[in-house]
Amino acid sequence: MKIFLDSADIKEVKEAASWGAIDGVTTNPSLVAKENTDFFELLKEICETVDGPISMETTSLDAEGMVNEGRTFVKLHPNIIVKCPLTKEGLKATRALSSENIRVNVTLCFSANQALLAAKAGAYFISPFVGRLDDLGTEGMQLIQDIRQIYDNYQFETEILVASVRHPLHVLEAARIGADIVTIPFKVLDALVKHPLTDRGLDQFMKDWDKLPDSIKRPPSIDARS
Repeated sequence: MKIFLDSADIKEVKEAASWGAIDGVTTNPSLVAKENTDFFELLKEICETVDGPISMETTSLDAEGMVNEGRTFVKLHPNIIVKCPLTKEGLKATRALSSENIRVNVTLCFSANQALLAAKAGAYFISPFVGRLDDLGTEGMQLIQDIRQIYDNYQFETEILVASVRHPLHVLEAARIGADIVTIPFKVLDALVKHPLTDRGLDQFMKDWDKLPDSIKRPPSIDARS
């Protein structure tokens, strides 16, 4: 399963990329607005930092506007994926852009029926929002299971990109179900790394190492001529 970072914070993007932990980045208007900086320059810097799909969402509400924005986005960098909302206009835009071989991430998906329509429209990615469904008292990960079954039944090539991830358990469940991608905020990515037993074990290793005399911890001398 591929892991994307859900962020427009270039510091977070660079830090996550330095771990070798992410395969792409997703952004949206809300994330970009938090950075309060030149939008296109930020997008280009993210593309130059991570060699993988970089999703950016259109802000038009009509299909024509989404298509025009999408065409502008993809001129910036070949890794750009255009995000369109799962509305009637968004589906129209997805059909038009995909017919031009422009990859589309259909976002704000909350039902398996919506995901079916997005795949038929030519979506490259479908982004179901599991956390927001959980907030309403439903089981968000059940949606991922339903989409996985439908896409497998009919051999749709649309990749399932699990979004609105709130905690590491969402990541684990997505991987078990067989989602193609999970996109996560930096705090969740950071939590994936941490485990108290890892910290405890490393602390004990260092304490034991420190007990040894320096004379037996020196590396062997290496003859530069050998």
